[in-house]
Amino acid sequence: MKHLLAVVICVLSAATLSAQEVVVYGGTPGGIAAAISAVRLGRSVVLIEQHAHIGGMVSSGLGKSDVENRAMIGGLFVEFTQRVKRHYVNRFGADSENVTLCHDGYYSEPSVAEAVFESLLREQPKITVLKGWRLKSVSVEANVLRSIEIENYKTTESRRMTGRVFIDATYEGDLYAAAGAEFRLGRESRDEFKEPHAGVVYFDYQDRKFLNGTTGAADERLPAYTYRLCLTTDPNNARPLTEPPPEYDRRNYVGYFDDLNARRLAGPKVFKPGRGYNPAHFNTLVRALSITDIPNAKTDVNINPRPLGFPFCEENRGYIAGDDATRQRIARRHRNLTLGLLWFLQQDDEVPAAHRELARKYHLPRDEFIDNEGFPFQLYVREGRRLMGEYTLTEHDITGDGRDRSPRRHADSIAVGEFPIDSFPTRKRQPGDTLVLEGYLGMLDFLTRPYEIPYRILLPKKIDGLIVPVAASTTHVAFSSIRMEPTWMSLGQAAGTAAHLAIQHNSPPRRVPIAELQQSLKEQGQVLHHAKK
Repeated sequence: MKHLLAVVICVLSAATLSAQEVVVYGGTPGGIAAAISAVRLGRSVVLIEQHAHIGGMVSSGLGKSDVENRAMIGGLFVEFTQRVKRHYVNRFGADSENVTLCHDGYYSEPSVAEAVFESLLREQPKITVLKGWRLKSVSVEANVLRSIEIENYKTTESRRMTGRVFIDATYEGDLYAAAGAEFRLGRESRDEFKEPHAGVVYFDYQDRKFLNGTTGAADERLPAYTYRLCLTTDPNNARPLTEPPPEYDRRNYVGYFDDLNARRLAGPKVFKPGRGYNPAHFNTLVRALSITDIPNAKTDVNINPRPLGFPFCEENRGYIAGDDATRQRIARRHRNLTLGLLWFLQQDDEVPAAHRELARKYHLPRDEFIDNEGFPFQLYVREGRRLMGEYTLTEHDITGDGRDRSPRRHADSIAVGEFPIDSFPTRKRQPGDTLVLEGYLGMLDFLTRPYEIPYRILLPKKIDGLIVPVAASTTHVAFSSIRMEPTWMSLGQAAGTAAHLAIQHNSPPRRVPIAELQQSLKEQGQVLHHAKK
C-alpha cells in the first residue's frame, strides 16, 4: 500500500502528537480484547480502527461464534458472551425463543455484538477510541517502533501517536508490515515444515484423503474472501433487493446448476449442529449458502465453499499489497458478487421456482448496518499476511505429532486453540475438478484437538515494541485453525497483558517474564493449557 511503504524516521512537526502507553491498531475483537486487558491493568490505551465501526467480523455478519470446545476459551471472550446473553434476557425474557437462539451468548445479531463491544470500551475512561483513521506512516528507530502517523478518512487530518508498546490487531498485518517486520504471504510448500496438508492440495473432505492434483507446492494464493451476511426472515424488517447489483453477470453463478445435478448440494455425511446445515436447503440451490438461525428472526449466512460453482476464489488477488483504492475496488467486487448471488437465487428464471421461493425468505435487514444499506462493512479477510515471528506454529502443533499424535506443549503457552483446520479454497474450478476446489481444507471432524499457543508467535523477529495477536506467526495450514475470533480474543488479551508487563518492567515485549504473564492471564480467566489425555 502506497501509504504504508516507507518506514519514516522523522521530526514530529505538522502532525498532532498524542502520547499513550499502549497503541492498538485494529478495532477487531482481538484488538478490543488487547485494549481492555491493558487498560484494566492500569495502562492508558488508544484503539484505532479504519472503519466507522468496531468489532471486525463479529459485528459485521459473523453471528455465531465458532467454538468446538467451550471449556478451552475463557477470559474476555466469555465475558462478551455473558453480556450478549444478558442483553437477550433483559430484552425478551429468560424463557424466550431469542434467548434459546443466542446459545448462551455465543450467537448474536451484529448490532448486539457491536453494542456489547462498545459498552466494554465505554466503561474504561483510559481508552481513547478513534474510528475512521488509517495508517499513513511509521517511525522506527534502532529496530524499535516508536510512533505512527494516522490519517482521518473524511477530513484527511493527521495525527502522530507515540506509544511504549504497539499492538497490530488488523486482519491484514498492516502495521507490522509498515514497520519492516518479516512476514509470509501465501502457502508454504509441504516440504518446508513437513506439513501433510500444505501447498497446492486437493483434499476429499468427506472421505479424508488426498486427490489427484495435489503437489504440495508453495504459491502466493490466499483462501477466498467473502462477506458474511446477516439476513432476516421477518417481512416487516426486510430490505428486499429490487434490482441486481452493479456488474451483475449471471454467468458467475451458473456453475451451481452443475453442482445441483451432480448432487454436490446434498446434505453432509455427518450432520452436526452449528455448521449452517439446514435440511430444507439440501439438494436445492439455496445450499450455495450456509444459513444458521440467530435471535430476532435473523440468520448468520456464510457462503458455502464446497460447491464447485463457488465464484469467490482468486477475486482477492492484490488485496493485501494494494493501496486503499485497490482494496476498496476489490471489496466492492466482493460485495457485488455476494449481492449478485442473492439476486440469482431469488430471481433467475432458470433457478427452479421452489428454490427461488425458498431463497426469497431471506433478505437484508433494515435494522442492521443501517449506514450501509443493510450490508456488512467488513470484508471477510480470512487470511492476509502472517508474521515471521520467534516461533512458527505449524500443522504439527495443531494435529499433534509422534506415534500417539499428542499435542505439543509450550512453556510459554498463553492460550488454547481448539477449532479444526478449515480453509476456504484458493482457485476457481479447474478442468478435471469433480469433487472439491483446490485449496479447500475442510478438516472439521478429525485430527484437531485442543493445542497450546505459545507467546512467541506474537513477537516479530527483529522489530521491538510491537505485539501481533491476529496476523500472527503461523503457517497457512495452522492459520486455518487459529483464525477464529474467540481464539483471537484470547491472543489479544494476552497481548494487552504482555504490553502492560513490558511497560512495568521497562523491557521489550519479547523479554516479559513468562511466569508473570501466565499468572496474570490465569487471574483473568484465560485457559492456558489443554487437559492431558
